[in-house]
Amino acid sequence: METPYPEPISPAKTRIGWIGVGVMGAAMASRLLSAGYFLTVYTRTPSKALSLQSKGAHLASSPLDVAKCSDVVFTMVGHPSDVRSVVLESQGKGVLAGLNPGGVIVDTTSSHPSLAREIFAAARTKGCWAVDSPVSGGDIGARDGKLAILAGGDEGVIKWLSPLFELLGKATYMGPAGCGQSCKIANQIVVGGNLLGLSEGLLFSEKAGLDVKKWMDAVRGGAAGSMVMELYGERMIERDFRPGGFAEYMVKDLGMGVDLVEESEDRRVPVLPGAALSKQLFAGMVANGDGHLGTQGLITVIERLNSK
Repeated sequence: METPYPEPISPAKTRIGWIGVGVMGAAMASRLLSAGYFLTVYTRTPSKALSLQSKGAHLASSPLDVAKCSDVVFTMVGHPSDVRSVVLESQGKGVLAGLNPGGVIVDTTSSHPSLAREIFAAARTKGCWAVDSPVSGGDIGARDGKLAILAGGDEGVIKWLSPLFELLGKATYMGPAGCGQSCKIANQIVVGGNLLGLSEGLLFSEKAGLDVKKWMDAVRGGAAGSMVMELYGERMIERDFRPGGFAEYMVKDLGMGVDLVEESEDRRVPVLPGAALSKQLFAGMVANGDGHLGTQGLITVIERLNSK
């Protein structure tokens, strides 16, 4: 049986698969469930799926089983190695092995551009499609359907996915396969720099004897204001380091930008001193045992450097 592409997507017809139900994945999948889509999920830790099951999701035993009963399969896992395993490998039980012709894989993980191109090529050999569409906006954006969705792949397929993307946030077509992932790396370079600046600004304000909440309210409407400040400023002040995205993933994301030399066939290898510094500071969080804290926990590294 062929899957619907390019037939219009609708809750009555389109079957959705979802692999990876952590903080971000669970919130995003929940929005599709709430819109009436039939959802089949897979997670290595079945207890994480209980909330989605209570809303009507079905739990599958492997990525292969998800793909067999889905028209569109979303993945939101941790690392490029996880993406490769779930989609291409898994000992013959990966997504691509089970996807019907015309099916679409949508990887929302922050992964490597070269892997996105590899998956796209492998999907096309099966008559399927692959889209790399990492997201930005954290757990709040995922919960509220206000994510920035950075999409690479076939433009027609990405337009076809619009009914699903609109439930999650705003999608922007960035170019061919891999461009979504390159866009996310650039996004993380900016986010890392903003988190570092915010951490140092808060610490400096406190050391100067200012009321840090008043300081933030005073500057948030000026040039120092940012979405990072809106999402994480209060959390930093309140010492709320619950993760929207794990600090250890920032090490991975920034590393893909800093270490781009492995993808240097086109000789476009940028020098990124700020990203390299951000990566080292987030690596410091991991070394301190805080890799599973939210990225706003970067302030703890700056505090340690100041003997606080």
